[in-house]
Amino acid sequence: MTNPVFLAENQLLSDLGKSLVTGSLSDERVLNQTNNEPPIKILPNANVLKIGGQSFMDRGRRAVFPLIEEIVENLGRHQMIIGTGGGTRARHAYSVGVDLGLPTGVLSVLGTFVSMQNARMIYYLLAQHGIPFIEPVQFGQMSHYLAERGAVIFFGMPPYTFWHENPSIGRIPPHRTDTGAYLVSEVFGTKSMIFIKDEEGLYTADPKKEPNAKFIKRISVGELRELDLQDVIVERSLMTFMENASNRRSIRVINGLQPGNLTRALNGQDIGTEIYAD
Repeated sequence: MTNPVFLAENQLLSDLGKSLVTGSLSDERVLNQTNNEPPIKILPNANVLKIGGQSFMDRGRRAVFPLIEEIVENLGRHQMIIGTGGGTRARHAYSVGVDLGLPTGVLSVLGTFVSMQNARMIYYLLAQHGIPFIEPVQFGQMSHYLAERGAVIFFGMPPYTFWHENPSIGRIPPHRTDTGAYLVSEVFGTKSMIFIKDEEGLYTADPKKEPNAKFIKRISVGELRELDLQDVIVERSLMTFMENASNRRSIRVINGLQPGNLTRALNGQDIGTEIYAD
């Protein structure tokens, strides 16, 4: 006897297939049908870590070496997908590129190579532990590397390159390494998304410049937009991505200069700032 639930499910798939083949992919009724089943979490036990470029990598040995030691201490306890920012060298490349009249897509390419340099430096520091550096073309092998070595390293810049959209203001690529790391967490459905910076988290202003800036422990994307802060600790484009996310609807920003903070965040402790989608 045929299971009626099986028949119903196949009928649903059949209807969806017909809609996608015969309908328009700009038709909201057709697109809504693709939301019937949530996307699977491909790597639910992994944690994406984004090491800040200017806030962390540019500080050199005194900042990076203790973080490397803490990453090593967590091997075997937590799976880590480690992304890197571009930092000051990326900003210099952007300034030269803008001065030469280069478009946003080309600036994105320049930023990608600087982020890649930082990723390779982290790779060399972790190479003795067998932690591989991977490029986007190797992401299909990431689950194997995580199972075998417990961590992988990638450059955070998303591979939009020449296809990068123009920002509403200026020419600097709006989707940079914060966005790239976040999208990896969203697509793979990871356990957490942790941004490693040189501040405790989000403040009402840059605490390096404004001593009276107030620390924000937890805030929604909507509340953050209403505050309209001049300085936000992560890329603003993340807010739109988070609102439309299926898997990664919150991020955590921590001070990686404080020993033990990374371990606390990996253990799920409430440290730093949490930003979440409404």
